[in-house]
Amino acid sequence: MHSTTLCLPVQGYPVQKVLLGMKKTGFGRGKYNGFGGKIEVGETPIAAAVRELTEECGIVAKAADLRPAGELLFVFPANQELNHDVHLYTIYEWQGEPQETPEMKPMWFEVDDIPYNEMWADDWYWLPAVLKGKKVNGQVVFSENNEDVDGITIRTE
Repeated sequence: MHSTTLCLPVQGYPVQKVLLGMKKTGFGRGKYNGFGGKIEVGETPIAAAVRELTEECGIVAKAADLRPAGELLFVFPANQELNHDVHLYTIYEWQGEPQETPEMKPMWFEVDDIPYNEMWADDWYWLPAVLKGKKVNGQVVFSENNEDVDGITIRTE
C-alpha cells in the first residue's frame, strides 16, 4: 500500500468553482480528478500536495494555504498493488494560472456542473461534502473491474 495526496483548488465562499484535471497518462487516464500523487520517501503529505500541484497544473502553493479535507482508503481487491490511502486537501490561494501539462489538462467547473460521469465512481459520494467545507474519512472498495464501487463507508465531520 502506498500513500498519496489529492488537492482541489477552489474558488468562492461557499465554493462556487473547483479546478479538476483530465488525466492524460497512467492510472486514471481519461478521468477528471483533483491534483496529487504518491508521497515520496521523506516527504510529508502537504509537501507532496504542493509539489504535485506544480507538476500537474503549474500553480504554486504554500503549504500553509492547504486545508486538510480528510483521508480515504481505496481498496482494489482484484489488483492490490493499486491500494492506497489519500490525504485530501482544498486550497483557495496560490500563485500562477493553471496550465496544461503532459499529465493533466486543468478545467474549472461550477459546483453544479461537476462531470461526475467522467470521474472515479466514488467521487460523488464524498466530493460534495468536501466542497461544502466538511472533512471526510472512510474507505472505498472497488469491484473486480477496478472501476465500479463495491462498498463504501464515508464519515463526515
